[in-house]
This record gives sequence, C-alpha cells and structure tokens, in this order.
Amino acid sequence: MNISFDVQPLINKQKTGIGFCAAGTVGSLIEKYRESFYTLEYFDYKNSKEHADKLRSFGRENCITAQCGWFPYLLYRLLWNFIPIPYHIFFKSKPDITHFFDFYVPPGVRGKRVATVHDMSYKVYPETVRLKTKLMLNLSLKRSCKRAHKIITVSEFSKQEIIRYMNINADKIVVAPNGLAHDIFKPQTDIQKTEAVKQRYNIQGEYFLYLGTLEPRKNIERLVEAYSALKKETSNVPLLVMAGRKGWLYDSIFKKVKELKLEQSIIFTGYAEDEDTPLLLSGATAFVFPSLYEGFGLPPLEAMACGTPVLTSNCSSLPEVVGDAAILVDPYSVAEITQGMKNLMTDENLRTELSQKGMERAKLFTWDNTADIIYNVYKELLGQK
Repeated sequence: MNISFDVQPLINKQKTGIGFCAAGTVGSLIEKYRESFYTLEYFDYKNSKEHADKLRSFGRENCITAQCGWFPYLLYRLLWNFIPIPYHIFFKSKPDITHFFDFYVPPGVRGKRVATVHDMSYKVYPETVRLKTKLMLNLSLKRSCKRAHKIITVSEFSKQEIIRYMNINADKIVVAPNGLAHDIFKPQTDIQKTEAVKQRYNIQGEYFLYLGTLEPRKNIERLVEAYSALKKETSNVPLLVMAGRKGWLYDSIFKKVKELKLEQSIIFTGYAEDEDTPLLLSGATAFVFPSLYEGFGLPPLEAMACGTPVLTSNCSSLPEVVGDAAILVDPYSVAEITQGMKNLMTDENLRTELSQKGMERAKLFTWDNTADIIYNVYKELLGQK
C-alpha cells in the first residue's frame, strides 16, 4: 500500500493540537505498519532547512519526503476554491491513499482521499474563530468533505457535530481518538529539572497551569475572573501560569488581568517548548482548562498522564475524554470554576485521587490505537481485509 500524508501541520514553527495529532498518527503508522510505503508531502516555498529538519525524525526505509518548493501553500489553498488546480501537479507520487490532517482536501488528488476533521467550532462559536479561518472553512469544508472517501474525527462528539453541520452520512465518518506519547507525558520525578524549567519561565512556588493557545474559545477571561475571586476569598493562592502562544483577540485577556490587578499573580510564558511541557505539567498543583468547545482536548489528557489533577469543562468532547478522572465545571459559570480551583487547592486527598484516576484514564489513549483504526480505514477503502 502506498500512502501519502499532507504534513503541512507538522512544519509549523509552533505546533498546535492539529500538528500534534498529525505527528502522533503519522509516527505510529510508519513504525507499526512497515509493510506499506509512505510519502510525507508538503509545500515549502522558502525551501527551509528548518522544515526539513522537523520531518527528519520520521525517516525510515519505508518513508520519504516530497517537497513542493515552487508554489506557496496558502496561495494554493485560496485558489483551489475558485480554480480547481489539481493537487497532483505539485507532487510526483502516485499513492493509493492520501490523508489530509487539517480539514481540507484539495481538488485533483490521486487515489483514495481521507480527511481528518477535528471539530465544528467555526460553526458553533463563529465569534471565537479568526475571520480568515472562518472564511476559508466556509469556502472549502463542505467540498472537502464531499471529496473525501472517508472522514476521520477524534471523538463521538465531533462525529455528531460533523453529521449535523456538514450533512454527512454517519457511515462515512470514523472516530479515531487521539493518543498520547506515553514515553514523554508521564510523572516527572527529577525535581531539579522541574525547578530549572520553572526558573526558565519565571515561576516561583506553587502554580495552577493553563496550557493552550490564547484565544476566545479557550475561555481564559472567565478563568482569570475565577482566579481573581479565589484570591479574594482564600489566602496563599498559587500563581496562575498561562503557557501558550498568542492566537487572536487576546488583547482583552491582558486587559482583564490589568483591570483586576493580577499582573504579579498571573504569568504568561508564551509558547512552551515541547521538551518543557511535561515538566510544567508535572510541577503544577492542578491543570485548569475550562474551554468552551473542544473536538477532543489533548492538554487535559496530557496533564492526567503526568499525574496532575485536572479541572475542565462539562461540555463538548471533554467529558468523553476525561471520564470521571477530573473536576467538571460549567465553563460559563465563574463561580463553578472558582469553587473547583478552591477544592483542588485545599483538598490534598482530592488531588491524590484525581492524580491516580487520571493516570489510569490516560493509559486508554495511545497513538498505536489511533493508527490501528486509521490503517483499517485505508484497508477498507482499498478492499483489503
């Protein structure tokens, strides 16, 4: 079986959840199903050595890279909505399957087409999605779903959302939950390494941790308000550390912090490097993630794998992912978020119970399981047993 992957999400300077999902899936498929041959395809108009280096870890005898250096990807993504320029003119491979991980399927793809569609946030919460992203999805997604022979999504919740908003037959959609790199996301016992990372990000003492992009859908303003309320009613409250890159419409977050006079208590680290993330997670008193909408929600799962107790939202896919191993709150209720943080801060037995439950829950999610589901989709499309 010849399989091509669109690995554009893997070469971004700062990977988001889509990039991590693609990396975990591609890595496991290449390693586990060595009888197939794989091509990693990507556009790189600037011919960046840095981008090639990012893909080097996937190098195997059964895997090569194919780069288009003569045409910009973003321009192609815009043009294909108006001019059906075939994808295959940019790459010489002739695959049986091409898998796209970032919602879109362009025209003119050789072989069978598989698309991973992560969520419908742009439909449910259009006000929380960047205008450019919303316009592109409105232009492309329905056609992409029609072009795909199979759609992969990451939760039962997202499957129902795709059926609802894209009017897709349920038989066309397969749920393949995200996995975890369990060799990376595990309790970190080296206190010196944890302290060194804390110093690097100017963190002193205990802290609550949020990890994710700074954008409206993540509900950070209510988290800040809840933290402010907690500080007013309780003493010795840990710091609140916000680790993640700036997304969009983030100015109001910093304005809220200033308005509530929390500049000395809330730390914005910027994008946390991959190697630092498990240490930041393990060192936290608790992980707080009251997002309004998630197709899957990888950060809470990563925190649980590290043994860190989690507070997250009682909506979208998050209860499906965390089960009974986290505190679930109404993300629209500042009071519930405040009480949840207070419980985590003051109740050591609760933290211990959630830590143990979380580590057990996280064991259910592996990239090998994800790869098995997706490889069976490939075989089904090609009429193989």
